[in-house]
Amino acid sequence: MLFLYLGTEVIGLFFGTKGSLCQWKMPHGINVVLTFLSTMVASYYLLLQTSVIRLEAIMNSILLFFCSSELLLEVLTLATSSSMDRT
Repeated sequence: MLFLYLGTEVIGLFFGTKGSLCQWKMPHGINVVLTFLSTMVASYYLLLQTSVIRLEAIMNSILLFFCSSELLLEVLTLATSSSMDRT
């Protein structure tokens, strides 16, 4: 599971960087999907794991906060870049 999370984060950061530098919509869309997947993995570690210590719960809560804010910013960036294409 950790390698799946590591892979999605690394690939998501690559596509997010590529989409921001080139101002393309497709890498941003891929990054939104990968961020959603990594949010699901983080919520698994917080809610569905059998034994969670308090430190893991605090760290995963912080991780979920940052993943959700990243997802919100990605969607806003994707919406503004698509609205700029129309004008």
